[in-house]
This record gives sequence, structure tokens and C-alpha cells, in this order.
Amino acid sequence: MKKTALFLIPFLFFMIAISQSVPLRADAQASKASEVALLQDTVTTVKAKVVSIESEEVRAVPGTDITSNYQTIKVRILEGAEKDKTITVANDYLSLKKGETFYLTITIRGEDGREMYAVSEPYRLPAVLFFVGLFIALVIIFGGIQGIRGLLSLAGSLILIIYVLLPGVLHGYSPVLVSLGVAALIIIVGSYITHGFNKTTSAAVIGMIVTIAFTGVLAYAAVHWSRLSGFSNEEAVYLNLDTRGSIDFVGLLLGGILIGLLGVLYDVAIGQAISVEELNRVAPHLPRSVIFKRSIRIGREHIGALVNTLAIAYVGVSLPLLLLYMKSSDSSIALTLNRELFATEIIRTMIGSIGLVLAVPITTLIAVWMLMKRENDASEEDSVSAEKIAKEQEAIEHVGHSH
Repeated sequence: MKKTALFLIPFLFFMIAISQSVPLRADAQASKASEVALLQDTVTTVKAKVVSIESEEVRAVPGTDITSNYQTIKVRILEGAEKDKTITVANDYLSLKKGETFYLTITIRGEDGREMYAVSEPYRLPAVLFFVGLFIALVIIFGGIQGIRGLLSLAGSLILIIYVLLPGVLHGYSPVLVSLGVAALIIIVGSYITHGFNKTTSAAVIGMIVTIAFTGVLAYAAVHWSRLSGFSNEEAVYLNLDTRGSIDFVGLLLGGILIGLLGVLYDVAIGQAISVEELNRVAPHLPRSVIFKRSIRIGREHIGALVNTLAIAYVGVSLPLLLLYMKSSDSSIALTLNRELFATEIIRTMIGSIGLVLAVPITTLIAVWMLMKRENDASEEDSVSAEKIAKEQEAIEHVGHSH
């Protein structure tokens, strides 16, 4: 297994090199479009700073009963071709304060070359970088060497997604196959970086890969049976237009389900492999069958917590959508759940949860087989005091009933 993992390192770099050697299809199309459409508007986004607030008032949004804050602001451009230029901008999108930095969109019309300015986004990077830094610091302080390994694993996963998965899909390769390959690489690279090259990690890796394979088959059946198109949100529609229909969005949905499962699946598989290792270490007299049953007992507690976590996480992301439908929709519950937007999230949650449940017995079985060297479990079980095993089992059941 160690040799296999070492072989995958140059393979990983080879895939990254290949993905970078071919120009992205979206970039090539954009370049071609810019050559043909000579009168197309030119849009750039730059940082700017509010010099002063010239005026500010509350106005009604036309056609609604909603009011919005309307500002006339004087700003100074901080970067780009018009750096240090001071302009006046009408702003009805985002309330800004004097001295605040934000992103400004500059549109140069292709017809007459006239410049138009609009407030685009607040400058959020300082806050984002602060909390990223805080997260890294806490992981290093309280996680020690394992925390550092976890951060390296996270960085490796992001590199695989950005430089292999995304370019592969944009190049026109099957999203399902690319996602499966990247998922396997994330599992292998992340696991060995974090937990080192040992049999416990290898058992967890094999368990995760087998679980991903089973889950992929179920996801394929679920998506096609429920006839999901992959166009449940606006981003998919825009991407389809931008790539001129070259991406398989059903496959992209399947790939997203598999990649989204990796985080919690990793937790379950490593936990089960370690539980087998520890039980075998403290009770080497027990046969494989008993260790398997007791590790499954630990896994049941894990399943209950993680399935709830996964479902609630999806609900949390969809809160604005749920509130919108509860407020404005007069459709029945059945019709609402049948809509692709909701059906997609339900299928995603159910497939992910099924994957978590399957990971427990699969990884436990593989870990018991790999970590416990038993030539004859039956004879060893007979040699162990039946009374001792019964007392241990009774103690475990007593702990379970106390929950």
C-alpha cells in the first residue's frame, strides 16, 4: 500500500501538468468571442474607496412596496488603468460609509465608448483572511502535528479540485469519471498525509473507496430514476450557456454528490478503523467476530450523529429558499417536494446518508480482516472463557442502555 501511494504522487503531478497544458474551453471561447464581437461592452472590476457621501436618502423601489437607501458618493479608484481617478457614483445597491473600500464595476460601452460605474461588492477579504488565519492558528495550537497534517491534507484536496477536477470537467471529460478519480486521489493523499503509512490508514482508505463505489452506483440510479436534470439553480443555467452545452450536468450533479460526501465519510472510516485497532490492542484474546460486533456498536453512535449533521447542514444552506416557498408558495407539500430544486437536495442528502451508513460495516469488515491476524478464529473463540466474554458483552450493553 505504501508503494501504491508513492506511485500516486508522480501520477498526481502528471494530471495537474496535463490539466494546465490544455487551455480551458471557457477561456478559448471567451477569446474567440472577443475577436468576433468588436462592439461588445468591456467590463472590469476594480477596488475603490469612498472619499465622501454627497447625498443620501430613502427611496421606494419601483413596482414594489420596499424602500431602499440611495446614495450619491464620490470615490477614488485604487487600481487598474484609472488608478487615483476620482468620480461620482450613484449607489442604490449597498450602503457605504466614508473611507470604506469596495469593488467598483466599470463598463465601457462598445457602441460609443461611454463609461458607466456601479457599486459591485463590499471588500470582504480582510474579514475572510482573518477567520482563515484564526482557523489555521487554532488547528496548529490545539491539533499539533496532526493539525498540521490535516491542513496539508486540506490543501492537497483543494489543489486536486481546482487543478484536476474543474479543468477536467471544462475540457469535456465525463464529470462522473473525473469526480470518481479525484475522490479516490483525495482519499488516498489526504489519509496518508494526515495519519501516515500504516495498516489502519490503509484499511480506512480501502473502506472509503469501496463505499464511494457503492454510493456512486446508488447515486446514478437515484438521479436517473428521479429524472433530475442538474439545472436546479441559476448557476447551472449560466454555466451551460457559457460553455454552449458542452458539460453533462447530470454527471456533474452525480460528481457533486460524491465529492460532497468525502468530508463526513473520511471521519467515519478513520474512526471505525481506529476503533478496530484499539479494541484489538486492549483485548487481543477476542476473535474477529466479537471485535467486529463491538466496533459496529461504536459505529452506530457515529451514524446517528453524522446523519443528523449532514441533513441539518443541507437544510441550513437552503434556509432562504425554504422561507421563500413557505411565504409565497400556495402549492401542496407533494408538489413542492416534487420540484427539482427540492428533489435534488433530498436525493443528495439521502445518498450521502446512505453512504455514511454503508461506510461503517464496510470499513469495519476490511479493518478486522487487515488488522487482526487470526489463523483460526473458531478455535481461539473456544479457548477464551465464555463467561468472560459474556460479562464484557453485558457491560457494553449496559453502557448502551444508559444513553
